[in-house]
Amino acid sequence: MKYMSTRGNVRGIPFKDAVMMGLADDGGLLVPEVLPDVRDQLEAWRGLGYIDFAKALLSYFIEDITPATLDRLIDDAYASFSEKDVVRLVEVGDVSVLELFHGPTLAFKDVALQLLGGLFTHILEERGGHLNIVGATSGDTGSAAIAGVRGRAGIDIFILFPLGRVSPLQELQMTTVPDANVHCVAIEGSFDDCQSIVKTVFGDLEFKQAYSLGAVNSVNWARVLAQVVYYGYTSLKFDEAPAFCVPTGNFGNVFAGYVASRMGFPIQKLVLATNENDILARFFNSGEYTRGEVRFTHSPAMDIQVASNFERYLFYWFGEDPAKVRAFMDDFSRTGKASIGRRPEDPLFLATAVTNGDTEQAIRVVRKQTAYVADPHTSVGLMAASRHPTLRPMVCIGTAHPAKFPEVVDAVLEPGSAVHPVLEALRGKSARRTVLPADVAVVKGFIRDRGRMTSAN
Repeated sequence: MKYMSTRGNVRGIPFKDAVMMGLADDGGLLVPEVLPDVRDQLEAWRGLGYIDFAKALLSYFIEDITPATLDRLIDDAYASFSEKDVVRLVEVGDVSVLELFHGPTLAFKDVALQLLGGLFTHILEERGGHLNIVGATSGDTGSAAIAGVRGRAGIDIFILFPLGRVSPLQELQMTTVPDANVHCVAIEGSFDDCQSIVKTVFGDLEFKQAYSLGAVNSVNWARVLAQVVYYGYTSLKFDEAPAFCVPTGNFGNVFAGYVASRMGFPIQKLVLATNENDILARFFNSGEYTRGEVRFTHSPAMDIQVASNFERYLFYWFGEDPAKVRAFMDDFSRTGKASIGRRPEDPLFLATAVTNGDTEQAIRVVRKQTAYVADPHTSVGLMAASRHPTLRPMVCIGTAHPAKFPEVVDAVLEPGSAVHPVLEALRGKSARRTVLPADVAVVKGFIRDRGRMTSAN
């Protein structure tokens, strides 16, 4: 299995090189040159536990790591999860919530980032050198990425987050980590500003190579690949093909479901649920991809107007034609809008946007009817799922433990509705962060001052 860029100028990349490259050197995103068809394996895989299923599936995509080593990396990645089978399906009324938040930071990002941390370390041990990871977070990616690489030899991690726009507990999960290789940067701007800075930094190939930059955001193919696993695994838990309702801002989570469907897993529909930052919902309902002003909502991890993984979907929508992808992305970069000329009418996708009021209603109604307490992001998905009552079985992606967002959950329900001992232990701990303006040159200077100039390639 080799990887190529959505923009066509990078091809033939082995998996380990794809992990280390992160964002493709031509500015595109890496995808497999050919997606495997696994339909002849589905029946044999139905009885597997999550970890054994992950080993079987990931082997199709990773040819340059020995099977024994890959198995060990997968075992190590999920050893810290409190759920024995890594993920858990919970019936919530007529919907099943796929809880993905049983990892060390209580968010779905742990499923991928615990594995990615191990992959980085394994590759560095083979090749030597030092890796400077640079990532942007709207909440959960930062803490999950830090948990995946904190204290690891040969790695420094720089996480940018929007000042005052992540929940207090999410910020504490990042800034209270004492390891010297962790650098938390609060940017005076929005998440889109953070994401734009990171992409620009990676676009400076001389700087990227000199400081051996690595990516933990979902631009890194390994992130998406690890998420494909739980869609495939869960799709085989039902007698008929389920629909998945996916709260999403960056399109990475729902794109993993799209990949699983293209590989042959039985998925009836993907219901894409955005919050009031509805650029993706608008695209799937009109064909227009138009940047708007970022709105700050109850579901801050989805407060995004530029979805970094959307380019991967466009690659397949345009029949794997890099020239069409480049033209579309050039239009968007230049004008803030681009169009495919019509509603996409993709038979797999439905899309809807959920307001803050809708989110509060979902939290309240689900608790009253089922006693289940959902975080605001999962509640976006639950509200979206309720709008499609004929799509059953329906799996709603459970993205985070509700205790990560007590300001919202407790206000809708009652104080103390959402607590977790891991999070409560963070209160009062000393924190470290650096506040910087939304300026690429300033951020590059910060990395230059603290990073190491040794190549990991």
